[in-house]
Amino acid sequence: MIGLIEPRHDGRRLALHLLGQLLGPPRGGDGSPRTILVVRPDHLGDLLFLTPALRRLRRAVPDARILGLVGLWGLPVLQTNPNLDGLIGWDFPWFNRRPRRSLIAPYLSLLRLARRLRAERVDIALQFRSDFWWGALAVRLAGVPEQIGYDVPLARPFLSRALPITHGLHAVDENIRLVESLVGPAPDASDALEFPIADGDRERARQLLGPLADHPRLVAIQVGAGAAVKRWPLDRLAEVGRRLADSPGAVPVVIGGASERSAVHEVVRRIGPPAIGLAGVTTVGALAAVLERCALALGPDSGPLHLAVAVGTPTLHLFGPADPRRFGPYGDRSRHRVILARWPCCPCNQLDFPAGAVTAHACMAAIPVEVVLETARDLLEGPAGNRGVVGPSAEGH
Repeated sequence: MIGLIEPRHDGRRLALHLLGQLLGPPRGGDGSPRTILVVRPDHLGDLLFLTPALRRLRRAVPDARILGLVGLWGLPVLQTNPNLDGLIGWDFPWFNRRPRRSLIAPYLSLLRLARRLRAERVDIALQFRSDFWWGALAVRLAGVPEQIGYDVPLARPFLSRALPITHGLHAVDENIRLVESLVGPAPDASDALEFPIADGDRERARQLLGPLADHPRLVAIQVGAGAAVKRWPLDRLAEVGRRLADSPGAVPVVIGGASERSAVHEVVRRIGPPAIGLAGVTTVGALAAVLERCALALGPDSGPLHLAVAVGTPTLHLFGPADPRRFGPYGDRSRHRVILARWPCCPCNQLDFPAGAVTAHACMAAIPVEVVLETARDLLEGPAGNRGVVGPSAEGH
């Protein structure tokens, strides 16, 4: 969940303010919206956090055309969502997790996006990423009459309505609040995360898991995270997997992306049989289907664990620098647990550590194996109370 970095000086803020004055304020809506644009540039977990808000939006405006504007990487996450009529994928700068090619390329891309959006004749845009000034500017240049977002200095000049930030809200609740600012509350709506699974993905999951596909104690172990500082040491993941395999007879399914093949192979090697390694061999849909077959998913705070929540699998999330009150599992606390690193500075919400500093940053390593193992076994045996978070001064949802 790495985002834009605030500038070290006010030059960009001043430039955007002057540009906002030059463009003039959005004129505002003139009736029931025909086309609504939902903007979210982030990755897997943040997009899943958006799904309850999409459900509320669709319920409130059933006749409107709802489009999603997401990163190219986000298309597989929302392409089966029943509450969207279409998706626009864009290679958003700063969010594509690649080095910036040039100073001018992001702004040329912005102009191309504005031209693309103008053709869609959007009536209202909802900016779900509070600091995404780049996207807010693109929407404003596209001539969208109304744009609703959050009262953040860099984005404010391009919004027709800016909501104050409410600190302490879970990201899901924040998304719902933005939708409710447009369509009003829906107190009886479901707020569960949503990811529909296709039959073909379920068949692919069965193939990947082979003869163990129907084992009642498959345990998914996620090795990676969106930021290196959020990862738990591989030897500890392996120890948890090995001891779960010994008792209570679980089958570890070690998962990771294509860039995490070596980490997945290392954990599988350390666990030994019957561990299964799935690194870079699943689409988002196939991964969801694998997770659906598991009795538990555990690992560092990451998108795949939120995907497990969305498909109904119990989860155990290991948190250090990120705040579980905002980014923790969104669901039943007896089925979805958080273990928070026992450091007084956690959560610091600082994720952009230099590469050389990550290995020396020991907050995640402070999470003990025994606590993870005990909580995992408890979840495998079924709900036992409503504890939610293991660790000091932290809360799950």
